[in-house]
Amino acid sequence: MCENYKSKRRAPAAPSNSRCGRQLSAGTSIKEGVAAIQPLDDRVRQALTRSQLIDMTTTGRTSGEPRRIEIVMHNLGGRRYISGMPFRQRRSWLANIDANPQITIHLKRGIRADVPATAREITDPTERRQILEQIARVWKRNDVDTMMNYSPLIEVNVEET
Repeated sequence: MCENYKSKRRAPAAPSNSRCGRQLSAGTSIKEGVAAIQPLDDRVRQALTRSQLIDMTTTGRTSGEPRRIEIVMHNLGGRRYISGMPFRQRRSWLANIDANPQITIHLKRGIRADVPATAREITDPTERRQILEQIARVWKRNDVDTMMNYSPLIEVNVEET
């Protein structure tokens, strides 16, 4: 079960100096591809309670460069998750998270903000099934077993000061 999404740890990439200190929206700055921790205002906190299309930045596991993708973040029972459609090949963004779990969530619908977070890959079969069943209902899918084997799944923990 979950064979394709068992952690495949690699040595962390050396830090990169490119793009360090670049100013982002919402007053955050980026260092090595991850937003600096800033206090979250109420509008950002409220936006984080909704499931929505976001951008997510990870740090490239070999290049050390920021890697940004568009993906859906789900809010299920007050917890945030990111998954993807079933695909037999392991996603690069998930391998990047294995090497460095610090990510940035870029809110872009209604409010724009760059929110630092930590990702945790969910590999426990029981926990994965409970969450993926909820996501499958949202996506109107009935192939939870396929999702169990081939869909990435992470929990996103927002870092607040």
